[in-house]
Amino acid sequence: MKKTEELLKKNIRMVALDLDGTTFNSAGDITEHTVRTLEEAAAAGAHIVVSTGRSYASLPQFIKDVSGIEYAITSNGAHVNLMHSGEEIYSDYLDPEAVERIAELKIETGADIEVFIHGRAYTDESYYEDVKENGCPYRNAAYVIWSRRPVPDVTAMMLEHKHEIENVNFIFPTLEMLAEAKPILCAMKNANVTSSFINNLEVGGPNTSKKTALLWLTGKLGISTDELMCCGDAPNDAAMLDLAGIGVAVANAWGGLKEHADYITASNDDDGVALAIEKFVLKR
Repeated sequence: MKKTEELLKKNIRMVALDLDGTTFNSAGDITEHTVRTLEEAAAAGAHIVVSTGRSYASLPQFIKDVSGIEYAITSNGAHVNLMHSGEEIYSDYLDPEAVERIAELKIETGADIEVFIHGRAYTDESYYEDVKENGCPYRNAAYVIWSRRPVPDVTAMMLEHKHEIENVNFIFPTLEMLAEAKPILCAMKNANVTSSFINNLEVGGPNTSKKTALLWLTGKLGISTDELMCCGDAPNDAAMLDLAGIGVAVANAWGGLKEHADYITASNDDDGVALAIEKFVLKR
């Protein structure tokens, strides 16, 4: 971990923010303090970028309404969108052969899957209805009901669109099932496996990541990675924290993310993102 004095010398021109568990509090909301700080940083000249595992359609309207946010890296780096119009300016999809293997692994592992296509997330009706009726002990059931579109057979839909798959989210009812499936999924060719919450594994293209999307965006805008600050809480944020001139983990970060951070800020329930921006971007 770098010394704070060294970090304070950096000129941060771009801030990339994970949402769930990082910018959003435990209620899935954003505080007025954080909104105000993001808008102040943008007014001071910093490019503010959302960098999330969510699809674009799964972004709540309140984050789209924050005037200072210019870009959204979505589906764990499969797209870069203009935040307010949703226009895709960069895309990276799964290999069709990997999609075919995912269809096999859904059966082999016994997992439920969510499939991201054209900025939307789809899942089997059976999984959707179970969450709707019984809730979910390891994720926000209201978010799933609002953001997922149920279809009769999500695997068939995935195979029909196998050239357009952004990301596939494997969801396991137990951590034991996840532990058994992880080495099998990680052995897939032409794919990259990460995680954003404790009961899931997310499969994207071999070069699909928040890091890769940020490299493209910083290059487009003429910003060096030393001028980049990234904030996150989960394993799918590790690569972008390693990339950044300042990698920030919130206090509630898990899965070893703090080992990748240059600085630990307060938790997502204590405006950790706002405090880090005030310190390293606004210099106060």
